[in-house]
Amino acid sequence: MLKRRTLAAAVFGLSLICTAAHADDNSYGLNDIFTNGHVDGDLRLYNFDRLYASKTTPNASAFSLGALINAQTGNFLGGFAVGGSFVTVNSLGTHSDSLAKIDTTLAGPNNSIGAFSQAYLQYQRGIFLFRGGYQYLADDPWMGNNDSRIIPSSYNALKVQLTPLPGWNLFAVREYSWKSRTSYGMYADNLYYPSKYDGDSMYGNNGSLPLTSRSAPGTWEGGTTYVNGGLNAQLRYYDFMHFARTGYAVGSYVFDTGSGFDPVVGAQYLAQNAGADNRFTETDTKLFGVAGSHVKSRVIGGDIGVVIPDGRFDIFYNKVAHEEGAVGGGALISPYTSNYGTDPLFTTSMIRGLIEAGPGRAWKGKFTYDLFHKQLELTAAYAKYMTYYRGNSHDLYFDVIYHLTGALKGLTLRNRWELSNGGIDNLNPTNRTFVYNRVMIDYKF
Repeated sequence: MLKRRTLAAAVFGLSLICTAAHADDNSYGLNDIFTNGHVDGDLRLYNFDRLYASKTTPNASAFSLGALINAQTGNFLGGFAVGGSFVTVNSLGTHSDSLAKIDTTLAGPNNSIGAFSQAYLQYQRGIFLFRGGYQYLADDPWMGNNDSRIIPSSYNALKVQLTPLPGWNLFAVREYSWKSRTSYGMYADNLYYPSKYDGDSMYGNNGSLPLTSRSAPGTWEGGTTYVNGGLNAQLRYYDFMHFARTGYAVGSYVFDTGSGFDPVVGAQYLAQNAGADNRFTETDTKLFGVAGSHVKSRVIGGDIGVVIPDGRFDIFYNKVAHEEGAVGGGALISPYTSNYGTDPLFTTSMIRGLIEAGPGRAWKGKFTYDLFHKQLELTAAYAKYMTYYRGNSHDLYFDVIYHLTGALKGLTLRNRWELSNGGIDNLNPTNRTFVYNRVMIDYKF
């Protein structure tokens, strides 16, 4: 019902704009609605393979061809604009007849998905920005696009932002519902709810809560970001209502030495709390086999690195403290990244990080290098996880990106490959090696 009402409102608004655009008076910029509007998007082909050494878990794969179309009008009436996005995905009938052999994280178990991922009204003037409706929160570390699949995550939200100085933003967000990467519409849930909760086709999620859980009322967020020269810092507060109240700070600085070899230092800190009214305690839900009377999590992180000509090398560290009596023994609660592996912790890998492996410590080495004027991008990384409930494991990662030029400019070829080994309690199926290979061909227009 909410989806139908929102789409109806968007269509009605666009109809009014089309009518107004034919007015003779252009003093409000009405004639610029379409002449200054823009359309962009991606055509994408994906093939994912999950290869297990386990003799009891079959390999899974998925192929999809998709299109993501974004459109926004030019400004009218002193700063208003309307935007929207539509995405469609089709496996072209390549899915296996066996659900266990389908990588449902790519586009769910169905052969096709079509959805409106954005439908918003925006007002921007001077230092002020407002946006309301279905939208991507692209730069939000804990409520981002999660765009490693075809369909980005999107949110039914209100956002207000001020930019007092170049590089400095102050913002507030009220999120009401969201659409996961495999969902058809907006739902009042998150990644801790089981697939098909309230009819949501949500796959690749944590799914710890029972089907009888009360819905998620959404999120309040406020914060500030600042970028100036080598400094990049942000401070955010989230109230994931009935899940966790979260304070998050992260910053890094690149020292410009003028030699081409510039040292990097970074740090992050997260503190999280919630009383007995959280959804986990209400339902006696266990994370990592541990129930709790409250939510409490403390996370620290560090980064030491160096920027070199055409490359960068970093050593990262994170620790999620073990907390007796807390849900998951101190598990970090992340409603919109759990099991997606898209959180901003320094040591998160492509497959997972400490949010998925639980309280403990991790370190990660990462090296990136560009060739042929950034036409070829290479990344290699190694991460080690030492956790309380899932044991010790390590991930090896390679990423190759090639950007074509000339007549094929906009076309990108990419292959991401990661091997996870070790762990206990079925971290990987039967605690054996898990290899994830992701191939993507993407054309941006």
